Amino acid sequence: MATRESVEQFIQKCEDTIQYAQDQYKESSLQEHYNNDDYTDALKGLEEAYHDLAHLAHSANAQQREQLHRLRLRLQDQQSAMILQER
Repeated sequence: MATRESVEQFIQKCEDTIQYAQDQYKESSLQEHYNNDDYTDALKGLEEAYHDLAHLAHSANAQQREQLHRLRLRLQDQQSAMILQER
């Protein structure tokens, strides 16, 4: 079973990843993709967080799984927005 502390730390890590991705998304929309490396890194971070979340969810309790599910949706939303912006 995942400890409460490990889940909280993971959630914070994902929040940081989402924030970084949002920053890169905004910057990219202003600079028209001149910052491709950071943008790509942000997308990779979202993907890694998504996969780590899937593994953590297997050992989480019901309440933790619900938190992780909401977080998964946020990760997917940000990832989708960034992919759609890449033209």
